This record gives sequence, C-alpha cells and structure tokens, in this order.
Amino acid sequence: MSLAAAAGRHGMRHRLHLQIYFALVMALGLFALATCVVWWIAPRDREADMFLAGVAQLVGDALPGADHPAAEQQDALSRLATKFGADLTLLDRGGAAVASIGEKLEAPRLPLRGGDDGSGIGHSPGHGMVAVLALPDGRRLLAARDSEHPYRPFRALLMIVMLAGALALASLPVAHRLTHRLERLRSGVDDLGRGDLKARVPVEGRDEIADLARSFNRAAERIEKLVHAQKDALAMASHELRSPLARMRVAIELAGESTRPEVRERIAHDIDELDELIGEILLASRLDASPQLERRDEVDLLALVAEEGARVGADVGGSAVSLRGDARLLRRLARNLFENARRYGGGSVIEAEVHTTDGIATLRVLDRGPGIPVEERERVFDAFYRRSGTSEGEGGGVGLGLALVQRIALGHGGSARALPRDGGGTIIEVALAMA
Repeated sequence: MSLAAAAGRHGMRHRLHLQIYFALVMALGLFALATCVVWWIAPRDREADMFLAGVAQLVGDALPGADHPAAEQQDALSRLATKFGADLTLLDRGGAAVASIGEKLEAPRLPLRGGDDGSGIGHSPGHGMVAVLALPDGRRLLAARDSEHPYRPFRALLMIVMLAGALALASLPVAHRLTHRLERLRSGVDDLGRGDLKARVPVEGRDEIADLARSFNRAAERIEKLVHAQKDALAMASHELRSPLARMRVAIELAGESTRPEVRERIAHDIDELDELIGEILLASRLDASPQLERRDEVDLLALVAEEGARVGADVGGSAVSLRGDARLLRRLARNLFENARRYGGGSVIEAEVHTTDGIATLRVLDRGPGIPVEERERVFDAFYRRSGTSEGEGGGVGLGLALVQRIALGHGGSARALPRDGGGTIIEVALAMA
C-alpha cells in the first residue's frame, strides 16, 4: 500500500473519530444550554419566592427607614454585612446608591427570576449573579458574595469552560470505543481488497457492528473458497489441455515427411500459441490472486532489458538501475514489452530507455508504429483486449501481453501507461519502485 493511501486511510479514520467526538461534545453543549434556558423560563418556585419576600421583610425591619440620614443607613448596612458575609449595596426608590459595603453593585439589567414583589436573582454587568431584595418601603438591597478576586465576573464562565472541558475529555474514550471496531472492520476490508484472502476481523459484542463483522467474515471465507476453487479448476484444466498438446507434438513428429511442411508448420504454430496462452492465463491468475509479490532478488534492470532487447534487435540505453524484485517476472515484463513493440511497431527500430528519478525506476519502450488512439491507451492493458483493426491471432498475440505488464508493475509498487511519441509511434512507460 502506498504512503498516500495509508495517509488517506489514517485521515479518514480520524475524521470519523472526530465526527463522533464532536457530535458528543455538541450534544453536551446543547444540553447545558437547554438546561439553562429551561431553568430560566421554568415556572417560578412559589416557596422560593416566599422565602425571598420574607428575607426582604426581615432586612427592611433591620434597616433604618428611607428618611433616616445616609450615615445611619451606612452603619446599619455595615452591621448587616457581617452577618451576610457579602457585598451589599442599598438603593433608594429612584435607584441611586444610598449605602454600600464592599464592592459597589449595580442593579441587574437582565430580567429577574423571582417573586412578584421584585425580589429575585439577576445578572449584573461586571458582578455576575446578584440577589435583589425588594424592601417594603420601595428601596432595594443588592447582595453578592464578598470576594476580592479581580476576575470574579468571569468565574461562572470559567467554571462552565472547565466543566465543558471535563465532559469533553470524558467523551473522548467513548468516541474511541464507538469507532475502534469500525476501524478494525475497515482495515479488514482493505486487507481483503489488497488480495489477502485470509483477512478476518474479530467479532465483539452483540450489536449491529458485531453482526456486520460476522457477515464480513462469512463473505471473506466464501470469497477465499471461490478463488481457491477457481485456481484449482484452472490448474487442472491447464494440465488437461497440455496433455493433448504434448500428444499432438509427438504425433506431428511421428508423421514426419508424410505431412506437408506448411500444414505441419501451421499446426506447430497453433500448438505454440495455445501453449503460450495457457502459460499467460496461469500467470495472470497467480498475479490476481497475490498482487503483492515477494521481492527478494537484486535485479540489474538495464542488463536485464538489454538481454531481452537483443532478442528483437532493440536499441537499449540509459543508466544502470538496481532494484529488488522478482527477476523472473521482470524479465517477463521486458519480454512482453519488446514483443508488443515488434508486433505493432510496423517493422520500425525498437528503442528502450532505463533511468531513475526520486527512487522510481522507469523503463520506456518506443516504436514508430501507427500509434494507439487516445481512447484505447488505458484499455490496451485489459486482459484479452486487442487494438482496433487487429484480428484474433494477428501478430501471434493473445491479448494478455500488456495486461501482464501492468500486473507485474503493480506487484512491484508501480504502474504502466501508454503515451504518444513525437513524430508518430507509441511509448509504453513502466514505473517501478526501487525499494
């Protein structure tokens, strides 16, 4: 698997993880907001309203009347503050501050939550939540907890943020738990897609994800059996086909001079073509069943290409390139490229180039044939596909040469493509990973 594909899988897993995680966090945030709204608009607690009204009555009795001097009201408020342990501010009927203990408070601007007499709790700018006691004579007493902390207005917000952070941390393992089994299931699907027929995923729990894991394992087991059955049937069929082929060869040799030379030559050609077809079908089947090859050999690509190019008289050049791979399959790749250029190159001189760039070895085989139309440049790598204008058996091809080239290149971490050549002709370019 390429680094880009691995990064894509990693990114997608974390996107799913974060989606569920953020969904939980948002749900918690909306729940907290809804709780605040419901608390604010919920019907008033009559007992609490009566309690506030009673406290306001007691405070009104403890304080001197509104017609008493401000100094007297200040002294009485000081004595009251020692019992409340809070910042207190006394407002007259017009809302002006008459006396104050501690920090001077402002009347809440938001609507009060309290009784019909005007007592309640509201939010005061710069002070947070402030209790308001409506005294019997029309004055109001504002009370807030006594604190010299310079950031008291932000204390409630800080507590909310800390609570949200704690809930977010607590929900992280929940999100991980929800996605962990999905990630393993996805990994199993990817492994099966890469050709690992023994890929299975553990079944945990009794929910829908566990049912999906069991379904995947059953499907993977069925696919493995079908593929093995296909390979066995193909191997048996190939063996059974090669037996009569061998007998036909013996029969031709025994016929000797009694058979006309052109008939004997035609039969031998057909036998060779059928034998080649069987071999290429078997190789294609093996590459399809196990696309990731074991790359054990140290291969001199330029020398290998030069040897195969000599068979068709090709001009081979480039730089020495050493890579790890399957030497037998890489030789088959080069041979198929040269055979393809010989068959469809119109008798032109075949050229080949080998070079390396950024850890990628590139092999290019060039000819001066009629070229490949744009719409066929990808299809020529499909199994049993022949270029337009060619008939079955023309040039000795069976339609598997470039298909095998593509499969071998993929098995070596690369790819193959067909390109136009300046001045006419075709370039088949194969890229192979060196590591």
